Amino acid sequence: MRRLLPERSTLVQIGVLSWLAVVYVALWGDLSVANVLAGLAIGAVIMLALPLPRLPVAGRVHLLSLIQLIAVSVYYALESSLQIAWFAIRPAPPPISGVLRVRLAIKSDLVLVLCTDLLNVIPGTMVLEIDRERRLVYVHVLDVSSEAAVAHFHRTTRRLEQLLIDSFERPAEWDDTAWQKEGTS
Repeated sequence: MRRLLPERSTLVQIGVLSWLAVVYVALWGDLSVANVLAGLAIGAVIMLALPLPRLPVAGRVHLLSLIQLIAVSVYYALESSLQIAWFAIRPAPPPISGVLRVRLAIKSDLVLVLCTDLLNVIPGTMVLEIDRERRLVYVHVLDVSSEAAVAHFHRTTRRLEQLLIDSFERPAEWDDTAWQKEGTS
């Protein structure tokens, strides 16, 4: 039986092309037919001239978990922004910063990158290094002055990690052979 829907890779390419066109239009700051067409043309040239390596994608997106992930990420970003603002105006010395290591249970490289992106978006944290093989992430954290601050960072990271797993790579749906399948096609 013939499939009526396009393959996942085709949908990903359409999504990337659309995103490049949206970015192009946003950079020009003028939504017009000419800008949209130019964005699509330039996006197509970029995709052909500078192709990204293919990443295997397993599982599926779970919308409710994704919505929860977005809400929690926004909350953590706001909470951290307020904390940084307080550090800037409080009459005390700056907090002690440091580098913390976190081992993640995320399986997919794509989801690992999403996790590090989320950690980078939260003010006061910056991912310095990713060890793909061991699934370790080294993060510079603005405030490690107390056990409570370090524990709060680990709770935040674990919460984001669990929401990413729930959104993109639930164990029941995970395909460990995705890398092998991708390499043979």
